[in-house]
Amino acid sequence: MPLVNPHGGGKLKALLLTGEERDAELRRAEGLHKVRVSSREKGDIVMLGIGGFTPLDGFMSRADWEGVCDGMKMANGLFWPIPITLSTDEVVADGIKTGSDIALVDPDNGEILATMQVTEKYRIDKAHECAMVFKTTDTEHPGVKMVMEQGDVNLAGPVKVLSQGEFPAKYGDLFLTPKQTRELFDSMGWSKVAAFQTRNPMHRSHEYLAKVAIETCDGVLIHSLLGNLKPGDIPAEVRANAIGTLVDQYFVKNTIVQAGYPLDMRYAGPREALLHALFRQNYGCSHLIVGRDHAGVGSYYGPFDAHHIFDEIPKGSLETQPLKIDWTFWCYKCGGMASARTCPHGEGDRLLLSGTKLRKALSEGADVPAEFSRAEVLAILREYYASLEPDQKVEVKLSGHSAR
Repeated sequence: MPLVNPHGGGKLKALLLTGEERDAELRRAEGLHKVRVSSREKGDIVMLGIGGFTPLDGFMSRADWEGVCDGMKMANGLFWPIPITLSTDEVVADGIKTGSDIALVDPDNGEILATMQVTEKYRIDKAHECAMVFKTTDTEHPGVKMVMEQGDVNLAGPVKVLSQGEFPAKYGDLFLTPKQTRELFDSMGWSKVAAFQTRNPMHRSHEYLAKVAIETCDGVLIHSLLGNLKPGDIPAEVRANAIGTLVDQYFVKNTIVQAGYPLDMRYAGPREALLHALFRQNYGCSHLIVGRDHAGVGSYYGPFDAHHIFDEIPKGSLETQPLKIDWTFWCYKCGGMASARTCPHGEGDRLLLSGTKLRKALSEGADVPAEFSRAEVLAILREYYASLEPDQKVEVKLSGHSAR
């Protein structure tokens, strides 16, 4: 069987220029008006470049923004759950004419990431976007805070991507494009592939979820976020080392592919689960593992809101389907990992696992039960926490579902 089609039913649409075409566009870009993008927008540009956001050709128009916010579909009817937009402040926007080309530059080092033809300039109701996408306007929510702090004017138009930023050099073979994962799955004879989304090192519950998927799929893509997280989260290179060690020690050979993708977390809960499924379809995955509080933060979403939203979207919106898995935990009476669907015992017999709980214990130097995480993984994480200077340590607070 073939892999799932890229989103939109066509071919991968990678906007990254190469060779002489890139060199010529880069020379032209040097003379263009330069706009510094945010970290989130940088990740979106890289995803556009590698085809992760197929079939988009750039940043969304007002009609697209409105359709995605209010109905999860673009002006042309294409399903899309979260706006992909570029913003700037009013002063910068006033200096840009509609129809002109601009250069988009890295927020940290000023590297030219892309050129863009500005087809539209428009203002949005940021609070409305937050209410629709995040289901809250509370600025304590990191996604809301990000949107409310962005520029007041959105710029729309197609882009030509000129750089993948630091991702290939920094992460090496961990940074795989959709074209590369599809070729890898084909070479392994995989057609039914489950994606496991993670921004944390994998504890025993994550291991259990991946192994449940392996029972019914050809293999699992453990797909780590490489972009920015919130303070206190564990850096991607440390996570990758811990995950690689877990895979080597506790998974059957050739059942796992570990890779990373360049986005920042939006913490949009159910809507972000849909975006995760959408771009995993571009990476060649037929399924997305959706556990408790997928892409959530605090108590803004119910533990299984990300399950329910897949039942609410129009049929045929996505080829990639959810693998919905209930609460998972270590049950002392069962003597192993279980879920609320398989374990008949009460809460007193269960050790509920979460990435937040693990980070809190490690950051405080507390004991971590063997039922919570593999010893080999804990050794890597403890070494990381021991290397932090006092001013680098962030207090980890338990809230929402992680506090149970």
